[in-house]
Amino acid sequence: MRVILFLFIATLSFAKVDVAVSIQPEVEFVNKIGGDKVETTLMVEAGKSPHTYEPKPSQMRAISKADLYLAIGVEFENVWLDRFKDQNPDLRVFDISKDINKSKSDPHIWVNPINVKQIAKNIYQALSTIDSNNTQYYKNNLDNYLVELDKLDQNITQILKDVPKGSSVMVFHPAWGYFLTQYGLKQLSIEIEGKSPKPRELIEIIKKAKKENIKAIFTQPEFSDKSAKIIAKELGIKVIKASPLAKDWADNLLMLARGIVLGVK
Repeated sequence: MRVILFLFIATLSFAKVDVAVSIQPEVEFVNKIGGDKVETTLMVEAGKSPHTYEPKPSQMRAISKADLYLAIGVEFENVWLDRFKDQNPDLRVFDISKDINKSKSDPHIWVNPINVKQIAKNIYQALSTIDSNNTQYYKNNLDNYLVELDKLDQNITQILKDVPKGSSVMVFHPAWGYFLTQYGLKQLSIEIEGKSPKPRELIEIIKKAKKENIKAIFTQPEFSDKSAKIIAKELGIKVIKASPLAKDWADNLLMLARGIVLGVK
């Protein structure tokens, strides 16, 4: 009997918290805080848009076993969170976007390293709530990650130091506002109210791009870049692909910063 009880307790001690997340960058954030105490399931797969994605049956089965869902405020969650809770009534849902100053029209809060410091704190609170036995472990990881995020912010600032404040960066989908605002830059979007521009609107965008001396356009693999290519051809400038949903979140932001330097010369 004692052996069985010991094995039961040991199993509980080594059991991982099963965490489900909406988008790829969250996997990095959760793993930084949760370390080897968590098992993470991703809902919106690479190359897919959180605006339109529908989970696979295998993902719904994973939801039925999850302990925790970390919501970050993307459109996908508006449709699916209630269905996930119907699938798994024991599922605990935490909003890791809380206490961040958000724009109603832009959910991409995670592209700003300073916002991610708050996201990391929210993840720590969620994991500590559901797994209080490992609170100190999560706190140590949080402290280390906050230092990493400060260094990332400093590196990006250094990369962008020669880019004039107030410079415009042209993007297809307006996903980089939180990043650009953090570093004193502006976002010029091709997409208008979620749609590709009409021919007349395209002409106005080209005029504005010439006036602001735009040298590159940033597009996302999740969206068509047809309009961006037309503008780029007209202006004789580069098209640079960058996704806010990229797997290697920190490296992706550094790549974006370097692309901006090339794009505003």
